[in-house]
Amino acid sequence: MKKEKDSSTGGTLGQDSNQYQIGIDMGGTKILASVIDSNGQILSRNKQATAPEQGSEAVIERISDQVDSVVKKAKIKKEQISAIGIGAPGPIDLDNGVVIFAPNLGWHNVPLKKSLEEKTGLPTHLDNDVNVGTLGEYAFGAGRGKKSVVCIFVGTGIGGGIIIDGKLFYGSSSTSGEIGHTIIKVGGPKCGCGNRGCLEALASRTAITKQLRKHILIDKEPSLLTQINGNQLDTIKSGSIAKAFRKKDKVTVKVIKRATKYIGIGIASTVNFLNPEMIILGGGLIEALGNKTMDRIRHFATKYAIQHAMSGVEITTTQLGDDAGIIGAAVLAKQRSNK
Repeated sequence: MKKEKDSSTGGTLGQDSNQYQIGIDMGGTKILASVIDSNGQILSRNKQATAPEQGSEAVIERISDQVDSVVKKAKIKKEQISAIGIGAPGPIDLDNGVVIFAPNLGWHNVPLKKSLEEKTGLPTHLDNDVNVGTLGEYAFGAGRGKKSVVCIFVGTGIGGGIIIDGKLFYGSSSTSGEIGHTIIKVGGPKCGCGNRGCLEALASRTAITKQLRKHILIDKEPSLLTQINGNQLDTIKSGSIAKAFRKKDKVTVKVIKRATKYIGIGIASTVNFLNPEMIILGGGLIEALGNKTMDRIRHFATKYAIQHAMSGVEITTTQLGDDAGIIGAAVLAKQRSNK
């Protein structure tokens, strides 16, 4: 029996070195699947389009096919897989493994856990994708060795995951971590949740894109983005925004400065309330923008946080990048299987 660190408790657990987990990160556009060993190392991986327009049954069938594919690529036997872990978007019924609502997938009350167990014959454990990404960073990424961590992922929206005393914190109705819906600016822009002035409505990639489009298309301000993004402003990629920012495009710099100030304020509120050891920022835009942006976020977090609360709190970026979801899903599978 091999001894290893148990990321949920800070203790150790015995695990057969021949046992592996499958981690699956399911998004609106792609599904990532991997075989992960007990040290968080990826043995094999596969990526496939989600194609949610084909319906939930077709998506689940593709996930099942991916399970077989990554096992084969890893050159192991299916019997060596102890469990599957999945991070799925939207609110989750944790007790029953049901995706309650995933707007990007068009899913309502889909019994993902049961369906996948029937197709694969493997125990399956399900959680929200942000929680799973947080678990990955905590166990094998930037938060390794910490007891309390908050992860904030800036993407289409802004989501968060909370670890307290080495365990994911869910709240009374399993909805904790919605930092994107913290009110930062009363009377601010309307958010998808219906409120105004949410952090998500001010600093998500969606909010940043809206601001860029307003300055360029309505206010007629010149910007390099029109060239960098191929004269297409309906959707602006994170890489294009980062490139324009590095070239000191005035419009982009102005919008990013505004967004990063609000992210810093959101972090300050989180630190004042929870006082974790570490705040980890992730998401494609954060990773693309680099250290200068992080310095500005840290500046405003420090400015607006209670000094004593901020003392000793580390604000950093993810180490695992896109792999946080699949690694975290594998950690979830291992933790739940050992209960």
